[in-house]
Amino acid sequence: MRKFGLGFVLATLGAGVSSGALAQASAQPEGDESAFEAGDVIVTAQKRAQRIEDVPVTVTALSGEHMADIGVSELDEVAAFIPGLQVQEQSANNPGFVIRGITSDSGSAQQGARVTLYYNGVDISRSRGAYQDLYDLARIEVVKGPQATLFGTAAAVGAISIVPAAPEPGFSGELAGSYGNFDRTQVSGFVNAGDEVLAGRIAFAYKYRRGYVRNIAGDPDVPNQNQGRVDQDDLNGQDQRGIRGSLRWQPSDAVTADLVLTYDGQRNPGTAFKSRAHAPTGGQTGDYGYAELSGSPYSEEVLGARKLGLDRNVYDANLTVNVDLADGIRFTTVNGFRHFDALEVFDADGGPAWYLEFAEDAKGEQWSHEGRFSFEGAEYRAAFGWNAFFENGYQRVPFSTEEGTYLACSVAAAYAPVRAQLQAIGIPTGTGCVLPNGTIPATQVTSIVTGGALRELPYASEFSNYGNNDTYSVFADATWIPTPRLELTAGARVLIEDRKSGYSSIQPNSVILAALGIRTSLIGTANTQGAKLTAQRSFAALLPRFNALFRLNDSLNLYGTVSKGRRSPVVQLSAANSAAGVVPNLQLVPEETVWNYEGGIKGRVGPFTGAASVFYQRYKGFQVSVTGEDGVTRTQSAGSADNLGVELEASLAISPVLTLFGSFSYLDGGIADDAANGVYAGNRFRLQPDTTASGGASLRVPVGNWTLYATPTVTYRSKVYFEVPNNEAISQDGYALVNLRAGIETADGRYRIGGFARNLTDEQYLIDAGNTGGGFGIPTYIAGEPRFYGVELGARF
Repeated sequence: MRKFGLGFVLATLGAGVSSGALAQASAQPEGDESAFEAGDVIVTAQKRAQRIEDVPVTVTALSGEHMADIGVSELDEVAAFIPGLQVQEQSANNPGFVIRGITSDSGSAQQGARVTLYYNGVDISRSRGAYQDLYDLARIEVVKGPQATLFGTAAAVGAISIVPAAPEPGFSGELAGSYGNFDRTQVSGFVNAGDEVLAGRIAFAYKYRRGYVRNIAGDPDVPNQNQGRVDQDDLNGQDQRGIRGSLRWQPSDAVTADLVLTYDGQRNPGTAFKSRAHAPTGGQTGDYGYAELSGSPYSEEVLGARKLGLDRNVYDANLTVNVDLADGIRFTTVNGFRHFDALEVFDADGGPAWYLEFAEDAKGEQWSHEGRFSFEGAEYRAAFGWNAFFENGYQRVPFSTEEGTYLACSVAAAYAPVRAQLQAIGIPTGTGCVLPNGTIPATQVTSIVTGGALRELPYASEFSNYGNNDTYSVFADATWIPTPRLELTAGARVLIEDRKSGYSSIQPNSVILAALGIRTSLIGTANTQGAKLTAQRSFAALLPRFNALFRLNDSLNLYGTVSKGRRSPVVQLSAANSAAGVVPNLQLVPEETVWNYEGGIKGRVGPFTGAASVFYQRYKGFQVSVTGEDGVTRTQSAGSADNLGVELEASLAISPVLTLFGSFSYLDGGIADDAANGVYAGNRFRLQPDTTASGGASLRVPVGNWTLYATPTVTYRSKVYFEVPNNEAISQDGYALVNLRAGIETADGRYRIGGFARNLTDEQYLIDAGNTGGGFGIPTYIAGEPRFYGVELGARF
């Protein structure tokens, strides 16, 4: 384990009750509001409405109102204000969710998630279907540390729970809009109507922005451009829409039924995977300059769409019913269905050559059912229930290239003799196959090899992985309250998994290589000729948790927790060539387990609200994902890992018009420096900075019938590595982002006008590096958002 001073941890923990952290705004409880006081932060992390300080786990809650105040409306923006959480959005199709250094972002249908994302109480963790736009929310809760009895089998290190605003009696509504640079346009709102028995709510959001990375591919104004292919859109833009309909039926005080239907969709332009080796026409412009990404001349035929970009649709249905069977006894059933389909076309080599042009076609369906009985008494609380979760999906990855260009640009050792012959006749190869001015001599290779008979040889292939995963579990929690000051909780989940994986490929042999007597697919992948291979295994596990809460007084509590988390084993199936022909290549990657030990303090002292926690985690069978030279991302076991950290958050109401808030986290985690862990030994976790911090102020000054408001914020994260093994060339140094939202609104809050600025100092930073191109020896880099600014309007009724 890395060395981390225990004295420093204890000192920081002690300082937590007087240092800045995150402001946590109140959210409406789901039970009897009379049980809580004004200013209480109410969460449902333990499947019951509680004050946040009464929950014996580390949990952060942000209300929808507070998110609007600080001007965040995307998951990655929200994460910057939650200690221990990172969300990477290189694409809505490929979000990376990171809790305490542990990432869940695999697109393979064969692999389980690691960080649970919940929407309306239902697991939506499959990464290609997990992204959910944020609008009209009650709150977001982030629970850290494994809590299997609360958030299911995928919550190996924690869970993110998105709770939309529920219908309520009466008529109300809101409409908000903003406009800024890059044509950044956002419109959102809701309408609510009903009475005590039946109420409905419709909410929507539309978000559009031009890409902030100029793409010159196909631009007629750029002279001497390569390929002459279709004009492409600028990159890293946004075009998404969502709508949600909710219905709440309360025929009596004992029954509440909620039906929620949601659609989420994206039509975003392509992601700016930019190479440092392959320059666009006109010369290398660095990570933050323009790009020349154009996909394949056969993009529509082979990859599925004419232009780079994402076409994604998600349909979600949820039915939750609560029935009070008797005093203190409740039955809850949560039922969900989610369907997603996403096609993303991307240029993986990051340059103008027709070299690594890919798409990802992912589809999936998820069904879930949970039943839970709960009992609450003066000295005991208990809950038990069952859960069934079924998912069926696939990920198809088509590939397009030009054979001569591929052989010249490839850095694969197998093609070194071919490259040597090309270099001998003056054709630059490898990472130098695109000249510094952006021209591509490699386009001559096919003509040279075929004696001028052919100018180009298009090549297309694909592989697909399938996953049909069924999980059944039972769980129980029991809490003993021997005195009003002490609560002791123990619980466990027993689960059985049936995981069925499939694989197929269409990988034709290279024409040029066949002429040289080499019979193989261009990227060396075995060809099942479309035949689907399958493998199936079943697994079982027991996941316990133990929690304790001690009340120092009515508003300040100590807590401790010991819990076990688990990431499912991977039935990893592909194909391999053998003397007998193509055969299944099955790798069973063992389960990843973690024991989490944690303690903390949280509550209120006068105008100060805060929380501090310290944790230690020990991993066995730590799973990592690595992209190979064939473009396939595979899971491997990196051995043991450990994680030690501290998290702080607080707010301080200095006066009725000014509140300060902030957060801080420090993480000393990584793969254990043990020779048995091979090349991964001693590496830090990917996508996880060791230090993150955020701070801000909320100023609201009454001026007659108006209120002036201003919310400046700053967020910081230290250096991150984007891959393991760590590579300095695939990393991002620490940086800070400054944001501001300010304006004026009527005293009753009905109307407002203001402005916003994000990344006010126009800081340059990367959100990802390596990517698919890195697997082929040409890493690509994705620039973060530049300065955005604009005006906003809002009205409530």
